[in-house]
Amino acid sequence: MRIGGRVNAAIEILQIIQKNHIPASIALKNWGINNRFAGANDRSVIGNLIYDALRKKNLFAYLQQDDSARAILLNVLVRDWGEKVDKLNEQFLSDKFAPAPISAKEKKLLEAKIKKDKIPDHIIANFPHWLEEPLKNIFASNFVREGEYFAKRAPIDIRVNSLKSTVQKVQKSLMRFQVQNGLIVKTALRIETGKKQEKSPNITASAAYQKGWFEVQDLGSQIVSFLIGAKAGEQILDYCAGAGGKTLALAANMQNRGQIFAYDNDRERLKPIYERLRRNGVRNVQIIAPDNNMALDSLVGKIDRLVIDAPCTGSGTWRRRPDIKWKLNQNRLNEKIKQQREILENSKKFVKKGGQLAYISCSILQQENDEQIEQFLRENKDFTLKKANIFWQEHFPLEQELKPYFTQYGLILSPASCQTDGFYISILERSKNDN
Repeated sequence: MRIGGRVNAAIEILQIIQKNHIPASIALKNWGINNRFAGANDRSVIGNLIYDALRKKNLFAYLQQDDSARAILLNVLVRDWGEKVDKLNEQFLSDKFAPAPISAKEKKLLEAKIKKDKIPDHIIANFPHWLEEPLKNIFASNFVREGEYFAKRAPIDIRVNSLKSTVQKVQKSLMRFQVQNGLIVKTALRIETGKKQEKSPNITASAAYQKGWFEVQDLGSQIVSFLIGAKAGEQILDYCAGAGGKTLALAANMQNRGQIFAYDNDRERLKPIYERLRRNGVRNVQIIAPDNNMALDSLVGKIDRLVIDAPCTGSGTWRRRPDIKWKLNQNRLNEKIKQQREILENSKKFVKKGGQLAYISCSILQQENDEQIEQFLRENKDFTLKKANIFWQEHFPLEQELKPYFTQYGLILSPASCQTDGFYISILERSKNDN
């Protein structure tokens, strides 16, 4: 396919996403199934167009005075990818599968300079308007900068599995991908994502991945896995284990010593964990299926560290899943808040006296973070807060470049402040004595 056909396909897919409110990944998959003539490079470029359009949908619609799929995608091509309007028109005119040529009015708007001081903050930041106030409460003067970083493509982050390999061995095995190290977590590596039409590398097809030498895991997730503070020999309950990303990181941090119980109330979410544990050489994890109440009940009052990676709106993952940014609404947020409160209430009994509860979310919204912890502490006097600046310094005492947002009850990692997805963590300690 030539660029015109790819752009036309992207317009068609984005229209489906906008009309039917389906996930971008599903829309792209369906298009690929129905258009098997498209090669892997075609699908990759079309996917890049779609995701870049969704990342900056607000701004591009505003600049073009048009929120149609065509208007937004033309802005991706010209403003993000650096394509020239006249050159695009030449390509469109010579391709019967291309969209209509760019009109004089469209060209004028596409080539107009952006005057940020004349544009509302939430438009430049590409945040939903209804979230402007709550996000300004978190990011303050960094609101626009954070939004611009959330609208960038995310890198591919790697956690080297210290149970099976070393940073040096993984770097050597992935040398062709220009792997970076020197990140805040010693076992973390990074591959910058492709630009414009470039295809992101499929590193999970490598022999090193198949041998369990590394996992793909955002740096923020790796950081919070360290902040949990799990030590070899402890009893850990990962209460919302899902596919097991943090479970695997905890096992490596504990050097396969002690016991991790991986539980999730959704059997489907747990499916991938079995193969991942085997591939990573993890031996200290016991999986507890959602219907195994006896095994779960036996852990009451015995857990050193309870880890709650709470289900949430996923607002911290907007770089990778920009479509969910525009589908989020108050009802969806309320559903997640209710789930989180139920999980906190149902799981607190597992923490032994003197033990800790680590509450994590991949959200940047106060309602899912500080407000949950505030209510929990108000209702559970036997738990006290561990100050976030204290547990941050315990693990990263010399770090100067990354500056998380320290909130009243925890801390937030973000793309602009920490070069990560958005994550929240709060750590609570249970009293050693009965109150």
